[in-house]
Amino acid sequence: MKELLARAKVLVEGLPYIKRFYDKIVVIKYGGSAMSEEELKNNFALDIVLLKYVGMKPVIIHGGGPQINKVMEKYEKVADFFDGHRITDKETMDIVEMVLCGKINKEIVSNIDKQGGKAIGLSGVDANLIKAEQLLVKTKGKKILNLGHTGRVKSIDPTIINALHKEGFIPIIAPVGIDEDGKRYNINADLVSGEVAAYLKAHKLIFLTDIKGILKDPNNEDTLISTIKINEVASLIKKGYIKGGMIPKIDACKKAIENGVGKAHIINGKILHSLLLELFTDKGIGTQVVKE
Repeated sequence: MKELLARAKVLVEGLPYIKRFYDKIVVIKYGGSAMSEEELKNNFALDIVLLKYVGMKPVIIHGGGPQINKVMEKYEKVADFFDGHRITDKETMDIVEMVLCGKINKEIVSNIDKQGGKAIGLSGVDANLIKAEQLLVKTKGKKILNLGHTGRVKSIDPTIINALHKEGFIPIIAPVGIDEDGKRYNINADLVSGEVAAYLKAHKLIFLTDIKGILKDPNNEDTLISTIKINEVASLIKKGYIKGGMIPKIDACKKAIENGVGKAHIINGKILHSLLLELFTDKGIGTQVVKE
């Protein structure tokens, strides 16, 4: 009886959050260990289906860098990067599409469907979802560097996402965009997530990572910064608390919130049911980014 009462208590405690998030869009960037370890993959799919069944509208954008690198090794191609951006020639772009739009995207769809959900796999090419343009970066010598098929988001057309939600489907999006001439681009999944959340005016944007959140000391999880205001971001980057691969995530959070998204969250996807713990508890488990 005690166990049954404990379960009932959990359900009752979750009710205020369920009511608050009902019919709200939640954009989730899916990556890291949560996308590679079997138990975590299955639990993620289960959590997404639960969110859908309590009335939320999840949208998933996924990465796949390590998986792309493995396939490139098989083709004896070297993965080259500049400032964290993959240098993407035509052959690499073909591999990116094969891995992201094919293998990874369809596996996520399959996992969610097995748990009772209805998922649809997309790339930014479908229905002109992600209009892209070439990403040009400056070297320290202020030389403009061409990264080939590496792109940036020019605009998002959310029509297909809204149509899928209306019919009860969960969109799973690979971060590949297309320009007006039909050229495809590989785009950083973190930045795509922020842009999609902004265009959808999502209630929340959530990043699943392999660490607890933003830490003052990367070797000490007790130094977690639980809340960051967007006007504090520049200072935290300058202090070195936000660096490396966390910078595009925090930039995406900032962009989303400046464009109407309620809150952004950076959490540890290696924790089972981390999405539910962040959404349906008072304290949460990671770093939340807010406007003020």
